[in-house]
Amino acid sequence: MRKLEAVVVLAAAALMVAPVQAADPIQYQPIDYSAIPDVDYGLGGSFYLRGSAAMNTWLAKDGSYCGCIVEFNDAGYGYSVGAGFGYETGDGIRADITFDYLDITGLTSTTGHTVDLRSGLALANIYYDFSLDGSGGSAEGGMGVYVGAGIGLAKNYSYINDAAGTEIAWGKSLEGAVALMAGVSYDMGDLVADIGYRGIYMNKVMSQPPLVTDTYIINENFIHEVRGTVRYRFR
Repeated sequence: MRKLEAVVVLAAAALMVAPVQAADPIQYQPIDYSAIPDVDYGLGGSFYLRGSAAMNTWLAKDGSYCGCIVEFNDAGYGYSVGAGFGYETGDGIRADITFDYLDITGLTSTTGHTVDLRSGLALANIYYDFSLDGSGGSAEGGMGVYVGAGIGLAKNYSYINDAAGTEIAWGKSLEGAVALMAGVSYDMGDLVADIGYRGIYMNKVMSQPPLVTDTYIINENFIHEVRGTVRYRFR
């Protein structure tokens, strides 16, 4: 009886194992990692170089010469060129240091004096870039707008002529300067081009006359610029 039970158990076990042996083994396919797309983390931080050129207008409130008040009624016109270097964080914030040369002529007073200005301007600037295509500030590609502000120093060389064209004052002065910027940009990846406005304010521009002790002082100077810039990123 026990032998019969053993035979039955072995037969049942054989019936259960047979289908498993007959089934095909599971085939595992290797993973093709090259087909998995890279994760786009956006544009990271990067250093950049920049170059700019601008057309400008110089306005001044008033001034003084030999103890007399001088008012200005005609603006001066000129240009500026500059270069700089900076860093952008990749999330809209960037900062740079710029160096510009300004050449402006023809600021005219009600007394007929005309003023020519040559200025070297150094500014530390900070900006915020807004993307117009929804990809975030400083993102690679697309249109954007920006706002910014700067502070620094201007080394001014000014020359004043009277109504007859005779030079009556000249000289140089070191003045504090501040600036506000705004504009539109187009991001091409390694290159970014923008065009915008820069307003520069200097409290005074001064020239020391060669023959008298009085200084020709020009107060509350505003220089308005339409400025084009190209930035090159190092990534």
